[in-house]
Amino acid sequence: MNMANADVKSEISTLAKPSLATVFILDDDVSVRESIESLLDNEGFEVKSFDSASAFLAYPNTPKPGCLLLDIALPGLTGLELQKMLAFDRPAMPIIFITGRDDAPTIVQAMKAGAVEFLTKPFDDIQLLDAIRSAIERSESLVRQEWLKMAIRKKYGELTRREREVLLFILKGFLNREIGEEMGISEITVKAHRGQVMRKMNAASLAELIHMAIEIGI
Repeated sequence: MNMANADVKSEISTLAKPSLATVFILDDDVSVRESIESLLDNEGFEVKSFDSASAFLAYPNTPKPGCLLLDIALPGLTGLELQKMLAFDRPAMPIIFITGRDDAPTIVQAMKAGAVEFLTKPFDDIQLLDAIRSAIERSESLVRQEWLKMAIRKKYGELTRREREVLLFILKGFLNREIGEEMGISEITVKAHRGQVMRKMNAASLAELIHMAIEIGI
């Protein structure tokens, strides 16, 4: 979003700054995990590894950049099943699938569901690192969007009930006079509420206010 008011961007920083990206490794083969961990440690990445989907899901979910190296053939919850869950639970975490066999239908299914890459073991280190860097770049963009939405929701939460009512009428295209008639208040009072909405939302224009409302699903 092209935000004209710097205050909302500043709000993102005050809420929290995403820390360094984390590469999560989920594979039940300890030799694979250790091999990838060693490579990524040498490249300066923060790494967290798990041997099952349940162990991974138990790890605290924080809105920060990262990606997941996910084995297809996991015990219990499979890689594809976990992918479906994460599409809703952790949409800012791109997935790179790793597998021991080249299965075209599975690859197609994973890629259609949003996987950024599908690597067959044993894979080339350069290929893996390129995939991780690309996934993290994508994740950073998605996380910035999430922080921006959080900042807007925080501003929206500061509106009074009356101000939220006025905002809804504004979004429907009502004029001040029409809003006053609908709410049973004077046009002057409507203007005052409207001014408070613009100020609290840090919106520099009506177009920006509408864009912000769309971002958080109002």
